[in-house]
Amino acid sequence: MNLNPVDRFVQAIERAEVAGTDAFADDAVLDATVPNWRFVVRGSNAICHELAKWYDHAGRFEALRRTPLPDGELIEYTLSWIEEDVLHKSHQAHHLTVADGQIIADTVWCGGRWPAPLLAEMERPNDVVPAP
Repeated sequence: MNLNPVDRFVQAIERAEVAGTDAFADDAVLDATVPNWRFVVRGSNAICHELAKWYDHAGRFEALRRTPLPDGELIEYTLSWIEEDVLHKSHQAHHLTVADGQIIADTVWCGGRWPAPLLAEMERPNDVVPAP
């Protein structure tokens, strides 16, 4: 089966196989906003190397929303995985620009990696209106 590049990327995230994905073009650009930082990575090898650090444990999508865009796709998700016997989650959004069957740009916003104790703290009632 010949998956499109967004399908290949989503599958690689869930399987912790981003290092080996061919979803990114050789001259692709990653523009990442992470907690307290923003950076850019250029080139498929460098992008896969960076993202392999983010997705180094196989996991599952608790929520995955995919929205087609004129230039590619927006994916928003909550990913969960077990790391050192502790449940972790992350919440991210990626605007993926696609051309010629590959991702040429990934603009990503990441809320961080949250271990179970922090997740429990987030679940406590507070005065903030919960997300839909």
